[in-house]
Amino acid sequence: MADTTSLYALRFADGSVSLYVDEDYARERGIDPSTLVRVEIPREMLISGTIQEIREYVALYLEAHQARTGNA
Repeated sequence: MADTTSLYALRFADGSVSLYVDEDYARERGIDPSTLVRVEIPREMLISGTIQEIREYVALYLEAHQARTGNA
């Protein structure tokens, strides 16, 4: 069993984050899958964490990812 689960995320200019279970789900909601970032969420966080904790985890990941790639 995997220790992580993938979610797809999109961070908006205001800092808010939308989460998608897969690219097809995002596409159904009018999101271009090429704008999504795949984030590996620790399994334990998915089991016992709140959605707010997961959003914060993803937001921090995206901030670090954008800082590394220069796409702020």
